[in-house]
Amino acid sequence: MKVFKKLMIFGLFLIATQTIFSQSKISGIVIDGDYNEPLPGANVFVKGTKDGATTGFDGKFEFTTSMASGEIVVSYLGFQTIVIPFTGSTNLGNITLKSDENQLESVVLIGKGVIDVAKDRKTPVAVSTIKAAEIQEKLGNQEFPEMLVNTPSVYATKSGGGFGDSRINIRGFDQRNIAVMINGVPVNDMENGAVYWSNWAGLSDVTSAMQVQRGLGSSKLAISSVGGTINVITRTSEMKQGGVVSVGVANDDYLKTQASYSTGKMENGFSTSILLSRTIGNTFADGTKFEGHNYFIAFGYELNEKHNFQFTFTGAPQWHNQRSFANRISEYIKYGDPVNKIPNIRYNSDWGYLNGREYSWVRNFYHKPVASLNWDYTINDKMKLTTVLYGSWGRGGGTGNIGKSPFNFKTADGLVPFDDFVAFNRGQYDPATGQTVAPGISGANNQVGQNADGEYQTSRSIGFTRRASINSHDWYGGVINLNTKLNDELTLDFGIDARTYKGYHFRNINDRLGADVYFDDRDINNPDRLLYETYEATPSWNPITNIKNQEKIEYNNNGYVRWYGAFTQLEYSNDKLSAFVQGAISQQSYSREDTFLYLESDPLYKTDFEKLLGGNVKGGANYNIDEKNNVFANAGYYSKQPFFNSVYPNNQSELNENLTNEKILGLEAGYGFSSPYFNAKLNLYYTSWKDRYQRSNDIDPNNQGGYYDFAGITEIHSGVELELNAKPISKLNLNAMFSLGDWKYDGNVTSNRFDQNNTQIGTGETLYLDGVKVGDAAQLTASFGAGYEVLKGLKLDANYRFVDKLYASINPANFDSEDHKGSLELPNYGLMDAGISYKMLVGKDKDKSVSLRFNMNNVLDEIYIAESRTNIFADDNVSSSNPAAGTYASNDRLYNGVADANQVFFGFGRTWNFTLRYQF
Repeated sequence: MKVFKKLMIFGLFLIATQTIFSQSKISGIVIDGDYNEPLPGANVFVKGTKDGATTGFDGKFEFTTSMASGEIVVSYLGFQTIVIPFTGSTNLGNITLKSDENQLESVVLIGKGVIDVAKDRKTPVAVSTIKAAEIQEKLGNQEFPEMLVNTPSVYATKSGGGFGDSRINIRGFDQRNIAVMINGVPVNDMENGAVYWSNWAGLSDVTSAMQVQRGLGSSKLAISSVGGTINVITRTSEMKQGGVVSVGVANDDYLKTQASYSTGKMENGFSTSILLSRTIGNTFADGTKFEGHNYFIAFGYELNEKHNFQFTFTGAPQWHNQRSFANRISEYIKYGDPVNKIPNIRYNSDWGYLNGREYSWVRNFYHKPVASLNWDYTINDKMKLTTVLYGSWGRGGGTGNIGKSPFNFKTADGLVPFDDFVAFNRGQYDPATGQTVAPGISGANNQVGQNADGEYQTSRSIGFTRRASINSHDWYGGVINLNTKLNDELTLDFGIDARTYKGYHFRNINDRLGADVYFDDRDINNPDRLLYETYEATPSWNPITNIKNQEKIEYNNNGYVRWYGAFTQLEYSNDKLSAFVQGAISQQSYSREDTFLYLESDPLYKTDFEKLLGGNVKGGANYNIDEKNNVFANAGYYSKQPFFNSVYPNNQSELNENLTNEKILGLEAGYGFSSPYFNAKLNLYYTSWKDRYQRSNDIDPNNQGGYYDFAGITEIHSGVELELNAKPISKLNLNAMFSLGDWKYDGNVTSNRFDQNNTQIGTGETLYLDGVKVGDAAQLTASFGAGYEVLKGLKLDANYRFVDKLYASINPANFDSEDHKGSLELPNYGLMDAGISYKMLVGKDKDKSVSLRFNMNNVLDEIYIAESRTNIFADDNVSSSNPAAGTYASNDRLYNGVADANQVFFGFGRTWNFTLRYQF
């Protein structure tokens, strides 16, 4: 009996030993052979088993199989499937997949580490994904957000049209309330949630994939994803060895040159990837010259199978002249074709000529590099630790005017007479020369004169000066996530998220425009100063350049924000059902330091930190009915800390007595159908947003640079979304989308009005917004597109997009009584874009390629209003003080049914771009 037991134990030991030693670890990187980029979402498995994995955004995969040898199957919908034999633990290296036009193109994604990416037919959120290949082809000289215009419930415009000045709305929420994530790191400004795309002008050059999750999304962090989340994943150091050289040209002297090279992962475990680019030219609007650079550097090191390190450093220093003021429609017509009422949609009232060269009141300049260090630690087969540490240093701002308002003075062409301003500031005004400045400025106290030292002296009320409003920052943070696979179906995540931020806000003198000295009396601690220094409106390439000792005017305050958060997520998944529940808690602290408004002895000179607790809880489930049909639903609740200007309103250090968190409730449900020839996604959503605080620009020409603060806003956003993709024949792709929203205010709010120097104008008043449509984004969008391969390598594509139910931004002055007309609905419009591309393989082994791409946007040259800052109706009186003067309609002052007093931005007319790309 004892012998038998010993034999049994020995036998079991042999079986266990054999099982342990027969396990094989399989790893590698899957590459998109057409574009030499990592291919996310590829399926890798051992033939005849369920052992396998899905590649992450970096194209990597790793899994363990009990098979000692066999065949690895690598597949991706739209690409040719390949089979690779293996024996024992094997690193397959780079696996290149080629396109297979006989399959329907689709993208299935999986997240890794701190990057939360939705997976098709698994993650229960509404999601759309764009690969690097499409960005490279279609972006051209467009802005990065415009790649998303054919996504349901997305509205993106160029705004004024300056380089990088575009903006995006998702489900009616602006980008301050859309979480933008770069490699899992949040990049929305920690004070106001803003995203300035000019700071990320080179982001498209280094993007491997971009995913838009509408609604609360799948991110584990407690982030501001009220309308949605934009996940951008950049290239890594471990890309396939090789490089790319490209040049692009476009309308209005646009020129972009770019070069990149990657070493691939070398035998010593190191890898490097570098990209450099430069872009110059003008945008479609007049007076919008720009110059932008982009650099990306990545270093990787795989110490062993357990430890992988990635360091990236990227930035895009740029300057660009802007069109920040939305003129009245009548002004566009005045400088266009007044007889036929055809507007000059290129018109820009912010610029002119100085000494014969383009010069603008408004010029943005900024450099915001971001550095990150990622460490992936595979503790064992069931546990992984991912850490990212990051820092960002923003330096720059935007220029504008200070002194006498210059906007009443124009040349015959509607430009700014900067040479006249210089003459005026030097006391050299001579009416015989035709100068037009002095007649509009009466009184000796308004004239520029010489001080006791014989210097021509300007100030905040005398003369014309170009100042710069500086908004710089130092930002550091880190995210740590521990992922544990509890069993085959349950996965648990724990993590922490910490950030610290200091924002520097002040003004300095950029150009005295001929004057010798500037007088400032706004610093209570150093009154009545004469300032002689000027500072260039160009970005500094030094990301940590010292700005503390600059001479400052008007205001000087620093904002401090600290963030500490913890999160957890439990996910369940099998072949049919996947579900998750997630929770996060965060403490956000705010402090304000103001050296101009308060004496150093005043406690308000620098406040104590005000701490606010917030967090969220959300969950959802997806059920795959069969191989083609799936349904999902999710729900979530956010208690979101308000922005900095809500904690310290009116740009002062007194704490808001009615400070409260914003409350967001989100509900969503969806249905999906997937087959080799046709895909469809249908989503329904409802979002309630209470206790919102908002700041908006004042559109009154007499208060340029001024703004309104609103408190206690409630909005309700609901709607339906549909996406369709089909491939009826091998060479033809079809796509379509439709979205319809119902976005409106619920209840009334109060507002306060301020000028550009943060001085309150008048007293607070009630605005009657209940039931008013939310403006500034189209509530109905639809598109249809097609792509066809004419010959091998030669493709044509076109897309038509329709926009309707587009409402103007709220003009507070129109809602000070219960008797109002609601939001102004702008005319609908439709735009067609088209492109042609050709790719040929070159080189001895046909392992290199030359690609050519031509895009034309707004092919039909449609003239349309993209956004309006006012909501003046056709039947409104031309003069509020003289009703007898009649309405805009009765005075024939309409353009396409819209009152010509509305301040609008027209969309761009027909534009084009061409790119030549060589990949080796």
